[in-house]
Amino acid sequence: MAKRLTCFPCHRDVGSLKFHETSFDLLKDLLIYLNKINKDNLDGLSKYSGSFKQKRVVEYIFLITQELRLDPTVGYHAVELLQRFMVKHLTDMLATIPSQGAHADEATSYEDVIFDNLKDKFPLILFSCVQLANKLFLHRHMIDTSTAVQFLHSLGLSVSKQTLLESELMVFKGLEYRLNVLNPLMYVEVILEVLGHNEPSIPVERLYRICHHALQFITLDQTAIYESLLRITIQCVSPTREQREKFVTVTEDRMLLGAGVIAVATYILCFKKRQQVVCELSHITGISRRSISDFAHVTLVHIVGTSSSAM
Repeated sequence: MAKRLTCFPCHRDVGSLKFHETSFDLLKDLLIYLNKINKDNLDGLSKYSGSFKQKRVVEYIFLITQELRLDPTVGYHAVELLQRFMVKHLTDMLATIPSQGAHADEATSYEDVIFDNLKDKFPLILFSCVQLANKLFLHRHMIDTSTAVQFLHSLGLSVSKQTLLESELMVFKGLEYRLNVLNPLMYVEVILEVLGHNEPSIPVERLYRICHHALQFITLDQTAIYESLLRITIQCVSPTREQREKFVTVTEDRMLLGAGVIAVATYILCFKKRQQVVCELSHITGISRRSISDFAHVTLVHIVGTSSSAM
């Protein structure tokens, strides 16, 4: 009997992805590593987690990567870098507000200055995250500084090469020089690789193409999708603040997202295999079949609703 993976996944090079070529031992190590990274991330969540993944921000990043003809992976990576940088930067800046001897209106004034300053710098910070994400994949299409400045000028942002480089350095330092984060597409790819190993009859290559569309839809519409999922989970149309705060561990769970994306793709491509795939995804990730199915159902409802409203 062939060996069967029952633990959890990680990062592999997403360029020119080919399935069925990774050894069992390597897949096992990747699964364990990815599970650890996911758990560590969930254990260390900030109260600002997810705050910088609104639809307009993500859409702006995707449009930049599309306009510059960058690999889709760069867009997902830039979203993760932006989230990490902004959470840390905002936390550090707010920590500088005097906590003693300051009146409430003075503290508010400090916060206003911080947020106004961030608002002015945000477009350039966002673009810097795209640039840094693209530079991480050295074998991809590179954007030199002159091209970047010209592109920003076309968007109405008048910046010099020096300003752009300083912005990239600021973000790089703010990320503590760590760019190699795990983005959602990596989770999808590795879980899909394991699925193909455990169930050779599943057409993972065809599923992969649909997974790209499903992940993009979920990433852009995640606020509405997770809101629906929250209401289903607690069986209440008006979640409390405490319930929303606890639910952040679900919205930031990359393992659930990866499994959910593959489940959605399966419902679309090979409906008859949906139960088999969901069962195997649960086996791989340790996430209940109910949770994966709920995620897929909610997403499909939003996909159908969006398609209907567009007609």
